[in-house]
Amino acid sequence: MTKKRKSYKTYTKEFKLEALRLMETSDRPSSEIAMQLGIRRNQLYKRKPQMTTKGDVASAKRGRPKKEDLSETAKLRQENKRLKEENEILKKAAVFFAKELN
Repeated sequence: MTKKRKSYKTYTKEFKLEALRLMETSDRPSSEIAMQLGIRRNQLYKRKPQMTTKGDVASAKRGRPKKEDLSETAKLRQENKRLKEENEILKKAAVFFAKELN
């Protein structure tokens, strides 16, 4: 029998920022703060560099952005990549059929 995996909990940006603020300002150990908030201690440590380098924490959204959310440049890059791949396939097919005629 297979065991179903627990779904991931998603936390709001405000919750993440508050957790980091508690870790920075409190004199309690981070493990105690994490236990109180119901998260793992390493999550606090993972978010800290995100906050210092990006000035923001990771959003709750997962995965690749939807096509309608992509910028025009990103859409054009995707289409360009697809067309280049199709062009390569057609070139290989032309060489194959040219060899077959000889």
